[in-house]
Amino acid sequence: MPAHTLNLGILAHVDAGKTSLTERLLFENGAIAALGSVDGGDTQTDSNELERQRGITIRSAVASFALGDLQVNLVDTPGHPDFIAEVERALSVLDGAVLVMSAVEGVQSQTRVLMRSLRRLRLPTLLFVNKIDRTGARYDSLLADIRGKLTPAVVPMQRVAGLGTRAADVRPRSPEDGDFATELGELLADHDDTVLRRMVDDRPPGPRELHALLKRLTGDGLVHPVFFGSAVSGAGTSQLTEGVREFLGRRRPAAAGEGLRGTVFAVERTGAGEKAAYLRLFSGELRQRQRVTLHRHKPGGAVEKYSGRVSGLEVVGARTADGAPAPSGPLTPGNIARLRGLPSVRVGDHLGETDGPGPRYQFAPPIMESAVRSREPGREGELHAALAQLADEDPLIRTRTLAGGATSILLYGAVQKEVIEERLRREFGVEAVFERTRPVYFERPLGTGEAVYEFEPHRPNEFFQTVGVRIEPAAAGSGNQFLREAEEGLLPRAYHRAIESAAMSTLQQGLYGWEVTDCLVILTKIGYEAPRTTAADFRNLTPMVLMQALQKAGSAVYEPAYSIEVDFPADALSGVIGLLMSLRADVGQPVEAESSWSVRAEVAARLLQDVALALPGLTHGEGTICSEPGGDRRVRSPIPSRERFDGNPLDHDEYMRFLSHRALGRQPS
Repeated sequence: MPAHTLNLGILAHVDAGKTSLTERLLFENGAIAALGSVDGGDTQTDSNELERQRGITIRSAVASFALGDLQVNLVDTPGHPDFIAEVERALSVLDGAVLVMSAVEGVQSQTRVLMRSLRRLRLPTLLFVNKIDRTGARYDSLLADIRGKLTPAVVPMQRVAGLGTRAADVRPRSPEDGDFATELGELLADHDDTVLRRMVDDRPPGPRELHALLKRLTGDGLVHPVFFGSAVSGAGTSQLTEGVREFLGRRRPAAAGEGLRGTVFAVERTGAGEKAAYLRLFSGELRQRQRVTLHRHKPGGAVEKYSGRVSGLEVVGARTADGAPAPSGPLTPGNIARLRGLPSVRVGDHLGETDGPGPRYQFAPPIMESAVRSREPGREGELHAALAQLADEDPLIRTRTLAGGATSILLYGAVQKEVIEERLRREFGVEAVFERTRPVYFERPLGTGEAVYEFEPHRPNEFFQTVGVRIEPAAAGSGNQFLREAEEGLLPRAYHRAIESAAMSTLQQGLYGWEVTDCLVILTKIGYEAPRTTAADFRNLTPMVLMQALQKAGSAVYEPAYSIEVDFPADALSGVIGLLMSLRADVGQPVEAESSWSVRAEVAARLLQDVALALPGLTHGEGTICSEPGGDRRVRSPIPSRERFDGNPLDHDEYMRFLSHRALGRQPS
């Protein structure tokens, strides 16, 4: 096996040629014998029938090739924004990335979203401008767009000859060239004070120094070399491969002294229906038949853990001495393996203890919710089980059972809904009906509230324990945390776990029925009556106390928003501004650029489609819109609410009936 490994993500806006580039890299570096095509439906990474039929990547896939002593694990990710959660998970295991864009379409909305996250993570990234052989391909104006819309910290590594023709090819630029050396020196001076002083003193670095600096700053995620080519013709792809080896392939030391640590970033099912999980290992060593403990963050922030034994372990790219695929590990730091034998595994699970209150997402969560029903009466249980299996692959769709047997799921968009509907039919034999989607909102506490249920031995009691809870608001974006002021030793550990689990689960529905976030839950008082108290009693009592505390604190409802940039002709200025104001957008100052105008605004996610539909009519078809997930906006009146599925701990009598019916194994009518 090569000396070290580079886990490389290929990312792009849909139809930029990402999967075709992946196929080209695998073919040119000897990993596959024949070059597949997206149109032909025979690519290596778009392997399932649905991906081939639609011509889009739906799930992340891993393939590998060797560059000397460097093994490159290519992670091909979806380009369609409806599957951004797949990209989210891939980012957590990558060492570097290639961001692909079309030389014709240029910087698109998803390109901007991806680049923003790559820069925030300081992930070493190369840019690849594909389709230089297509009519309408651009060079200088595209570089200007990249610098203006993505980052100014880019340097083109090639010139293009025959741009926009079938004969298009690339010519390398070298630091030996005076113009390129000056351009490179000025760029690097923005990130290195020593280079800046030498440029000011008219003592610029020589070609070797410039190359070494470019290599270091690229590895630090500060500067991004730009390569050009065509995945179809192969022009420029060998130079990109060399760029990957040169700029992204430096050895990164494994974490020392941290024990076994890794992340599950993809889950699929074998032909026999067994789960197979793709895991990137960061430290330690994992072997077949080894027993492991995995941790996951549940909705609301509680951590759940479970154990299992790895019955199968296939290290991606591992080979025997004669070049055949190696049947089993061990899995060492920096590498990826396909694991079997863990039936409870889900995407996002971690080997080793998790850090902090919960995952920090780079992209916005799903913004729509839909109820799904079985077309055939009596198959509601099968439908819910099938959706639960799909949620193992994508936890963000978050299933929950509704009244009447329907199942609620969270969605990013219509294409994702269509794919789920088709997968239910093909893989599970269930015909599903999706009801009309609606926006997803969330709640944050407004202030501090406290409540206590006090058990008194000589008075009538519904519960034989004491629980006190205080609710406090936390910083926006910090998630939910559970803290203890009450001394932990006063209660058996199982009871503490029951209280924490119940508290975090209760936050799935706040005062208006939406999930509560950015909330501190502080356990202030505990007590129990032996031997009558059980852990289940604490799970039943905690929601009622917590909701009383939240009611005293109060909550506000928020909705996700998008940051948009609208470009339009000058004569459409008043119409575009009027449209945005009518949708209660936060509108910035319009900016004039030659014969056109542009304006930035923040608009509620549920209204983004309204902007897109109205824009052509207001701008004679010349307006364009670029959007990316933004912050969130507080909802004023009318405040939307959602039906409760938790028995309604806000209403004592209704909640007690719910507990009684649940104890009998049936739902209240």
